[in-house]
Amino acid sequence: MQVEGLGQLATPYAVEQGVGHLQHFQPSIVDGLIGLGVLCIYTCHLLGKCLKKNSKLRSYEDIGNHAFGAKGRVLAATFIYMDIFMSLVSFTISLHDNLITVLHLKLHLAKLSAPQLLTMGAVLIALPSLWLRDLSSISFLSTLGVLMTLVIFMSVAATAIVGDVRVNHEIPFFQLHNIPSISGIYVFSYGGHIVFPNLYKAMKDPSKFTKVSIVSFTIVTALYTIMGFMGAKMFGPSVKSQVTLSMPPNQIVTKIALWATVLTPMTKYALAFSPFAIQLEHMLPNSMSGRTKMIIRGLIGSSFLLVILALALTVPYFEHALSLTGSLVSVAISLIFPCAFYMKIFWGHISKPLLVLNMSIITFGFLLGVVGTISSSKSLVKFFLAR
Repeated sequence: MQVEGLGQLATPYAVEQGVGHLQHFQPSIVDGLIGLGVLCIYTCHLLGKCLKKNSKLRSYEDIGNHAFGAKGRVLAATFIYMDIFMSLVSFTISLHDNLITVLHLKLHLAKLSAPQLLTMGAVLIALPSLWLRDLSSISFLSTLGVLMTLVIFMSVAATAIVGDVRVNHEIPFFQLHNIPSISGIYVFSYGGHIVFPNLYKAMKDPSKFTKVSIVSFTIVTALYTIMGFMGAKMFGPSVKSQVTLSMPPNQIVTKIALWATVLTPMTKYALAFSPFAIQLEHMLPNSMSGRTKMIIRGLIGSSFLLVILALALTVPYFEHALSLTGSLVSVAISLIFPCAFYMKIFWGHISKPLLVLNMSIITFGFLLGVVGTISSSKSLVKFFLAR
């Protein structure tokens, strides 16, 4: 899952986007989160079934190739790299928004503002991590990122318990017509399917794969639901797209949360780039030395990150970028493709009710993706033109 922190940062904002405030707790928003979690557990189960069918399959792209041939591999790889690219853009926007809040510096250089200069500096500090080839070092950075996510959650919880904030705002009721504007954020939060085949292959007992996915999604659903309602109750209509930006500025827990939010993207660049880097090295001639491959990998990775930086500074609208990523990419990776792959691989061995279920999920995912992409794209264009 996207437990790197982006999803939980935006969940309070997504919850608050409901229309028609009610005094009492309404289960509708929770139902939406739980419903998506259940669907993602099911699609993870389908990926496990595909992997079990053919022991030679090792990745998400392999499943796509086994189902639809070379076109399936290309399609899966395209969406995976789009997901990586767009997620890192959102990460960098988050870094930009939180960095200027935690560092009150007045800097100007040419036409660059203080937030832009600080973001550029932070990205340049993180850039050498893209040259790493040691997977243990990359895994350490990933673990640090997960720890920062937990720190953010605990900081917001501490603010609700002991902070100078009244936790008495009304909970918004989930409205059907508001789905397009928030569905992408929710789907993005559950979009971790590209790594589950690797997890399946790394397990000593792959038969427990479904149980592991159930536990994982249950924990994430619980964390995101608590964070969403906690943030909405604390800040109400004034909650920002990143809950850390709504926290009381002078409290120590706020500074801890802000620094954790700043450090999270910096720990994730190398991990997010690693699938592309590994594929790149496999494409390079075997005659090349390891040093030459490392240089090529590092230069391409550095260029890749600088393009992301430029795009993030050009379109600094976190919630809309996150929603677009979820609607355009994550919904396909998490809902549509697993069902399509499973039906193609097991065609002729699927019961009619199961076939209807998978077709329904594909249709639901397609509609969710279309309306969400249109809504988030319109919002991005609107805010960009209004600058």
